[in-house]
Parts: sequence; structure tokens; C-alpha cells
Amino acid sequence: MKNKVLFIVTAIVVFLLGLLASSIVNRKNEAKYKYVPQVEISENEPRNEEWGKNYPAEYQSFLQTAETDFASQQGGSAMRDVLHEDSRLVVLFAGYGFAKDYNQGRGHQYAIEDLRNSLRTGGPKGKGDGPMPATCWTCKSPDVPRLMNENGIAEFYSGKWADKGAEVVNPIGCADCHDSKTMKLTISRPALVEAFEEMGKDINQATHQEMRSLVCAQCHVEYYFDKKLPGKEGVPYLKFPWKNGMSVEAMEKYYDDIEFKDWTHKLSRTPMLKAQHPGYETYLTGVHADRGVSCADCHMPYKSEGGQKFTDHHIQSPLNNVANACQVCHREDADKLKQNVYERQRKASENRLKLEDFIVKAHIEAKKAWDLGATEEQMKDILMDIRHAQWRWDYSAAAHGASFHSPVETARVMGSAFTVIQEGRLKLARLLAELGHNEPVEMPDISTKEKAQEYIGLDVEKMKQDKEAFKQNLVPQWLEEAKAREAGYDTKKVSMNK
Repeated sequence: MKNKVLFIVTAIVVFLLGLLASSIVNRKNEAKYKYVPQVEISENEPRNEEWGKNYPAEYQSFLQTAETDFASQQGGSAMRDVLHEDSRLVVLFAGYGFAKDYNQGRGHQYAIEDLRNSLRTGGPKGKGDGPMPATCWTCKSPDVPRLMNENGIAEFYSGKWADKGAEVVNPIGCADCHDSKTMKLTISRPALVEAFEEMGKDINQATHQEMRSLVCAQCHVEYYFDKKLPGKEGVPYLKFPWKNGMSVEAMEKYYDDIEFKDWTHKLSRTPMLKAQHPGYETYLTGVHADRGVSCADCHMPYKSEGGQKFTDHHIQSPLNNVANACQVCHREDADKLKQNVYERQRKASENRLKLEDFIVKAHIEAKKAWDLGATEEQMKDILMDIRHAQWRWDYSAAAHGASFHSPVETARVMGSAFTVIQEGRLKLARLLAELGHNEPVEMPDISTKEKAQEYIGLDVEKMKQDKEAFKQNLVPQWLEEAKAREAGYDTKKVSMNK
């Protein structure tokens, strides 16, 4: 009986070892053939599906950026109308495109579609028409480095947004971050390289781990359009304001020194700065960057399928992928980790909304001062306070992950904005009293997006009509032209006899 049991146990062990050996062989074979190239990818290939023929696992995960079913407390992939959620923004951006339309960004798959649909890009009827420059395409597509390589950087930045609508059609993807021959991470946008050079640094010396953040820093940064660049006057050339450093004060000084403004506020007449999305700058001031954690470590963590380890290109909030993103380092329960993030975000949002109230009031009070006959000399310092306070608020708010990436620095920046705007409002109160107004300025009803837009004089229905006409008439022409162009691309299959 004992021998029989031993025989059965031995047989089971041998069987299991056989299964394990078979699995190992299969996984090795899968890994061996995983990256056998199918096509030769050209230097300027913008079509993500072509890259996907050689890198199917990465491409299939990239396609998941089309998912729109995750909404966190402060972000996610779901479409959200930010102006509807916070109508104060309409007044803060009065006279600027973000007062027309401001939606939470969806995944990279929607980069082109969402830009076309935004009221900010207007309803152009053809080339040379519309409110936006061609530079606004810069971070939206791998067609951008293609065009820059084919025609030159300044030429790409030249002209109107509508001029290149038929050329920029592929959403953010492979060629934005990878070299087509080696697949190494690469910088495809010149503004980042130029910013490093201006700081006296060589981006070519960056380590691979640093590159896992720098490819993101091509776009998730603060930038501006410089129309005074020597030799390129009039061209809205994309630049980063990093010459003095990346802190909120350093960039503020940079803009002040060159007397730059993004727009003049419609109510207060303040020469305004619009913080774009300084995600990289705020990330650098946080504990994760300090400990060498890259953007990709959390937003594109490694994944294993079929015995092959690869980078998950489903670029998303780590809160929708806690096991692979957060719990690799943090062993706490997933719900506890999420609540920790949400608590930080809630506390930052409390201060952000209070700060918005003060700045909105300052804009309206400044308008009252102008209406009562204030002079430019009387308003000069007040407007500078409004400019600096809103810049600091926007720096904290527009970098959507700042309250998590760097909660201490975000709180510091918002705290300084509170001080600046209160000083500005004290100056306003004294000036209003001098002008004969000795009571609080009446505030309008801006409790909804619609009421706020009406208050600042926007004809939203007209903008929507223009946008629909644009989508029905011009966009189909762009797509047909792009289809015809791409049909002529030479895609070579790789010979298996090499």
C-alpha cells in the first residue's frame, strides 16, 4: 500500500513538473517570436496602427486609452465639463478661449477629436481662417514631428490652426516618444530640447529613467508662444519659460521681464498669464520625483502577458490601476490608498475654490474702478497683483495632478496667491473710496456656466452653430485629403529570409 501511494505521488509530481517544463518552453517560444518585425517603420511614420504590427501588445494596450468609463474625484478619462462644475472659471478667463469651453481631457486616443470639437478652436471655414494658430497642434499628434522634419520647425508653427487640419490626423502615439529604428525613447518636440539648452543643460545626457518622464514633459508643461523670436518675428514659436528656473516665481519673473501676456482680461483689463498644464514642473517638486519615480512608473507601469514583460501603454490615472501602479511600492489596501489621494485633493480644492472667489471679485472690482474713471497709473500695481495671483492659482489648478504629485508646494503656491490677491483688493478698496465708491461692489449672478458666459458677453449659441458647420463641411474634407495622402505611404513588409 505504501509503495502504491509513493508511486501515485511520484506520478503526480512528474506530471506537474512536465506541465511546468511545457509552460516554460511555451513562454520562451512566445518571448522568442514576440517581437519578430512585420513591417519596416519609416522615420516619419505617424500611423500608430503600423507600429502596432511590430509591437502588438503595446499597441493593444494603447487602444485602451479610448476608454472613458473612469472618473476620479479630480480627473480620470470621462468627459467632464469643467465650466459647468465651476462657473467661476468663466469670469477668470473672460476674454480668453477657456471661457468658451473647458473640458476635462480624455485619453490620448481623443487628442485630435477633442481639439476639433472644442469651441476654443472656433469654426474655421478654410485655410487662413479661425482664431487659433497652427502651433496649437503641437502636442496632439505624431504627424507633428513628421511635418517638422519635412518642412521645418518654424514653418510648422506658421499660419492658422486650420491650415494644417488635413495634415494632423493621427492621435498621440508611438512616434511622439520612440525612435522608429531603435524604439528607444526620444524627444520629438524641439521646445523641450531648446529649453534645456537655454538652461545650459544637455538633454542627451538624460538617463533612461529620466527619459521615462521627459517624453511626457514634451507636452505636460507650461509653455507660451513667442512672436518676437529673432529671425522668426510674427511666428508663434512654442517656448518653455524655464530660463530662470521652473518654480512659479521663476517663470513669473521670466514673463514679467519680457512683458509677455497671453491675453488682456475683458473685465479688469489685466495683462494675464495662462498656466497651461505644468505637470512636469510640479512633479519635480514632489516626493516621487525626489525618490526617482518616473511618470511612466505610475501612469504606464510594466505588465506581463504570455511570458512577456512590457510597458502598459494604457496611459491612465494610477487610481484606475492601483495594483500595478501603486501597490508595487505601497503595500496598503487599494481603497486606503485611493482615500489618501482623495483627501489631499479635497483639501487642495477647498483652498483653490476660496482663492477663485477672491480673484473673481478682484476682476469685477477692477472693472468698477475703470468704470468710475480710474487711470492706468492708479491701476498699474493693482493689475500686477491680479496677474500674479491668478498665475499662481492657475499654476496650481491647471497642473491637474499637482495636489497629489506635490501637495506641499501646491499649498505654498496657493498660500502666496492668497497674500497677493488680498493686497491687491486692499489697494482696490482704497482706490474705489477715492473714486467715491465707499461700499462693497455688487457681484453678478455667475452661479452657472450659462449665466457667467452671458455676463461676460459670450454668444455661445453662435459659436456652437459655427462649430457644427465646421464639423459638417471642413472636417470631412480634411479626412479625405489625409486618407488620400496616407494611401501613398510606402509600407514595406520585412523579409523573413534576412
